[in-house]
Amino acid sequence: MTNTSISFEQRVQGALMGAYIGDALSVGPHWYYDLAAMHAAYGPWISHYTEPKPGRYHAGLKAGQSSQAGFILDLLVDSLAEQGHYDEPDFCRRLDETLFPLLDGSARKGPGNYTNQSIRETWALRVRGKRPWGQCAGFADTTESAERIMALAARYARAPGTLAQTVAANTALLQRDTTILAMTVAYGCVLGSLLRGEPLDAQTSDRLTALGRDGTLDFNAAVSSGGTAKPGASAADRPAGSFASPEALFAASGALHVLADPAIRIEPAWKIATVYGMPCAAYYQFPAAYYLAGRFQEDFESAVLHAINGGGENRARAMLTGTLSGAIGGIQSVPRRFIDDLERGHERLEKAAGLALQAAA
Repeated sequence: MTNTSISFEQRVQGALMGAYIGDALSVGPHWYYDLAAMHAAYGPWISHYTEPKPGRYHAGLKAGQSSQAGFILDLLVDSLAEQGHYDEPDFCRRLDETLFPLLDGSARKGPGNYTNQSIRETWALRVRGKRPWGQCAGFADTTESAERIMALAARYARAPGTLAQTVAANTALLQRDTTILAMTVAYGCVLGSLLRGEPLDAQTSDRLTALGRDGTLDFNAAVSSGGTAKPGASAADRPAGSFASPEALFAASGALHVLADPAIRIEPAWKIATVYGMPCAAYYQFPAAYYLAGRFQEDFESAVLHAINGGGENRARAMLTGTLSGAIGGIQSVPRRFIDDLERGHERLEKAAGLALQAAA
């Protein structure tokens, strides 16, 4: 059932600001796999932006600044704003001209003072190998593409088929593992559903797989509800975003089933990072984000702070959780201090509003 009490514009603003806030909250306590060490550095509960300690990841950034994920999300948001739609050559040009000259192929270089694996791999193929776009994707199994495609989900939330296609195409620029591609498209589809006002609940996956069965999404529903495979489609013939089954869509409702089971208790909620896994890979990150956003419906602060306080790859977890939670509760659910103390927070808020108006038009 669509919730009309929160406007589409408010949901888009909440989702995009949730991404930026989740990212910036992590730059201090990023990648502490020893929680005792994280607590020694930042206390028992992180509740706001912090600075990285000397010698740690992102060292040199100030509290409220973004990692490279926020920088790249800005590039995609700006491209959408200026072009009026997803223009892949324009986005690639921005990577070529704005990001890649700041990199040298090493990890601790570039905006945010750290460059993730998929960006390093693509940089090496594109800059050193001089390959054309379309031949520069690597095999990173992380959520790095999911950390920018929320802008595409916002732009095309009201056109689920176009959303899936653009998310798949954008992901395939930098990551070519088909499982990661499927999980990233599924995350975009879930986010689009929330932006349309649909709830995050045990039926979320059913609603989305129904869109696969009627052809709206490029998930082949051959394995669900007696569906039949699309005739004549070999793996080589399928477009980006077309997968053998809608399995990746099931993770969202799976997390909600965990919440509904009284025999399963995860306390405190940040321990979901321990349950699903603290590392960077997407199959650890997406389920935890769905769980936290589902557990703290319309409680943005609790959702994103439990994501941060779980440690490990808490940047991705908080960014993905913040986006979902912001979409559920809208911008009014986001505490003002997170926007006021975020670098360029109000400018980004205005851009999010502009993107929502573009999508609505």
